[in-house]
Amino acid sequence: MLLAIDNGNTNVKFALVNPEGEIVQRWRIATDAKRTADEYAVWLDQLLRMEGFARADVEAVVIASVVPRALHNLQELARKYFGVEAMIGGRPPVEWGIALKVDEPRALGADRAVNAIAAQALEAGDKIVISFGTATTFDHIGADGAYLGGSIATGVSLSLDALYNAAAMLPRIAIEPPPNDSVIGRDTVGQMQIGIYWGYVSMIEGMIGRMKAEIGRPVKVIATGGLAPLFQQHGHLFDRVEPDLTLRGIALLYAGRHGA
Repeated sequence: MLLAIDNGNTNVKFALVNPEGEIVQRWRIATDAKRTADEYAVWLDQLLRMEGFARADVEAVVIASVVPRALHNLQELARKYFGVEAMIGGRPPVEWGIALKVDEPRALGADRAVNAIAAQALEAGDKIVISFGTATTFDHIGADGAYLGGSIATGVSLSLDALYNAAAMLPRIAIEPPPNDSVIGRDTVGQMQIGIYWGYVSMIEGMIGRMKAEIGRPVKVIATGGLAPLFQQHGHLFDRVEPDLTLRGIALLYAGRHGA
């Protein structure tokens, strides 16, 4: 089986993918560039055993990383504990296989490239991929699968953290929709919930509308990331929500490399 690793700014996500390309198990751990290969191995070995798997079941490792400092230890994890050399998305022999039609292709985050690959496998025509992570990104994927550009906004959690850390009188709150559709709050917590939730819904609606107008053709909107269902339940903003989009893109990278 394949071990797909999405090394993000907030979390490192691991998925066990069977030969048919199906994700059979997934786990995540907080990103820490100082975490050693040995620490990853102890944690992952226990999780594999709990689900009835063993390290010997892993025949290949593919990593998509946006945290360069953490990459070495993940490569060492693959080498030392799985007996394989990890393949790194975007590096030979695992090139993206899609056109990156932007001014600085090498600067594009690996997560956005593999999201484009997965989106192309899911939908024909033009796509907008919205990813809710440390940042909230909006990407345009052409009908031929080419990455055509996008935008980057502050992530929801980052916005909340900034509000809490910069304003002495404001409490730390959970990210959740307000209890009703009113945008006029009667207390501090309610006003914060409204500002974060409906503020982001408005941004998402506005960005989708502007992107569709600029693209000028029918577009499907695909959302991924843990907060995508939260925003979908009130706004019905997306054509589909795919929580595993990035991991599926990593699996497709491997499948393409091996002709599966």
